[in-house]
Amino acid sequence: MQGTTIVVTGATSGIGEVAADRLAAKGARIVFIARDRARGEHTLKHLHAIAPQADHVAHYADLSKLGEMRRVAEEIAAAEPKIDVLVNNAGAMFGSRRVTQDGLEMTFATNHMSYFVLANVLKARMGAGGRIVSTASDAHKGARLDFDDLQSAKHYSGFGAYGRSKLCNILFTRELARRLAGTGVTANCLHPGFVATRFGNQSGGILPFVIGAAKTFALTPEQGAETIVYLASSPDVSDVSGGYFVKSKPATPTREAQNEADAKRLWDVSARLAGIGG
Repeated sequence: MQGTTIVVTGATSGIGEVAADRLAAKGARIVFIARDRARGEHTLKHLHAIAPQADHVAHYADLSKLGEMRRVAEEIAAAEPKIDVLVNNAGAMFGSRRVTQDGLEMTFATNHMSYFVLANVLKARMGAGGRIVSTASDAHKGARLDFDDLQSAKHYSGFGAYGRSKLCNILFTRELARRLAGTGVTANCLHPGFVATRFGNQSGGILPFVIGAAKTFALTPEQGAETIVYLASSPDVSDVSGGYFVKSKPATPTREAQNEADAKRLWDVSARLAGIGG
């Protein structure tokens, strides 16, 4: 990975932090987006300790807000003449329904729209061999999209909204791969496994307790990051696009996650919401 530039979201903790560390250790220069400045500065120092020769960079944004997504993506695009890999990894779950200033349900905004906006802005800086890697989840199993209620205004549960957002990640990856065909840029997504991280600690309601109890049986962040690192760096997948991976192997998502009509419709809706990427 010497000489490569990798943009990572969700790099200040959990599997994103481990993935950024491992990619930096391989020689990559890490450009990451953080919401909290203190955590961002800590991560930046850590990356410089791992790979002091690389000019790692931190950018700051709240990836639940459309304006912030666009701003930080445009800042990175202006600063980076070439991006080799984008790792969309930031994610959240909320015990009660929250609505962003854009009128979007918070899980949908953070877990799906940030992936969509960053990929659409930053793909212009990616050439042949570029990769877009998105963290999805097998939590998509059982989820279905209701295009009349994408913001979960009629029915809401934390786990339900999270599962639908992960279904969005897979559908988005499929449609992105289709649109990138012939460019040399690939798009793949993955299930990292259920990992013991900070994820869910601030979800609200009973979710932190439920998730916390389950973490007793969870994978370590080191195990969870393996497939991210594989998709971002392995020559074995240099020509693979549109895939869903589990434990660094191709896997088959649900029938709903393979619905090409839904993938295109979700893209069109997302493009209208973001004002880009039509």
